[in-house]
Amino acid sequence: MQFTAQEICLMLQGELDGNPAEVVNALSKIEEGEKGTLSFLSNPKYEHFLYDTQASIVIVNKSLKLEKTVKATLIKVDNAYTAFSVLLDKYNTIKLHKSGIEQPSFISESATIGANCYVGAFAYIGNNVTIGNNVKLYPQVFVGDNVTIADDTTLFAGVKIYSDCVIGKGVIIHAGAVIGSDGFGFAPQADGTYQKIAQIGNVIIEDLVEIGSNTSIDRATMGSTIIRAGVKLDNLIQIAHNVEIGKNTVIASQTGISGSTHIAENVVLGGQVGVAGHIHVAKGSQIAAQSGITKTVTLENKQWGGSPLALFRDSLKNQAVYRRLPELEKRIEELEQQLKQKGS
Repeated sequence: MQFTAQEICLMLQGELDGNPAEVVNALSKIEEGEKGTLSFLSNPKYEHFLYDTQASIVIVNKSLKLEKTVKATLIKVDNAYTAFSVLLDKYNTIKLHKSGIEQPSFISESATIGANCYVGAFAYIGNNVTIGNNVKLYPQVFVGDNVTIADDTTLFAGVKIYSDCVIGKGVIIHAGAVIGSDGFGFAPQADGTYQKIAQIGNVIIEDLVEIGSNTSIDRATMGSTIIRAGVKLDNLIQIAHNVEIGKNTVIASQTGISGSTHIAENVVLGGQVGVAGHIHVAKGSQIAAQSGITKTVTLENKQWGGSPLALFRDSLKNQAVYRRLPELEKRIEELEQQLKQKGS
């Protein structure tokens, strides 16, 4: 893939300063720029790299005032970071473009597949599956019976979608994720064993959700586990049965959410957060990494941290006290000795 400076400038609606015929075929960091690559500068801390970079084209802010001569062709835009992200998206779209059905793969005769789809080698599509237009199923994807996948969705290699699940439009699910595996439902018995409770519900993933690699979302015992529109899930997350994640919520890696918990919209959960079952986390909550949520959070748009959970500033104060506990214990022992001596 090759682009000229003129083509990129038109794409970004920017201003060209340099050779319009300059050609690039790769992207690079400005400090690692090489001939034939395109880079960008948005952070002033990196400006000194601009004057030495070997990158052929650099996207910069219109507000930038040059202190030295620049070898690279410049494309000036209102916001270099945003402009570069647009190019990254276009580059990725071109790079990942695939179509057609590779062999060997299995597609049930009762499945319906829309236009311009891609089915990679060793993929499996079960009975009564409905797949929309422009869907991409990479190699070794498993799609169980009665699954629905809407338009423009991508399932990367090794994704497993169990039966009866519903996947919305523009969803991205990364390699190794499992959608619709059984919820953790077992009834303790009098003899100390556990009786498995059949998990007969499904998982519903709404539009524009992105799910990281090796994340697992359990099917509901009855009803649905629901991931609302715009949710972004990192790698290695566990979401249990009958959980509901509100729209535009963001959850970082290694977080675990127990069954039947409701996370409201626009919540941010940091890495390794643990959430107990059958509770509610209020809209706009921001939870610091490694926090433990054991009770319902009712206050909206607040920052929280610690385990047990407290308002973030209070949790910082608590941590300061925890660090002083050995010192405080020693002082208490000294005071007790003094009291004993006075008493005697």
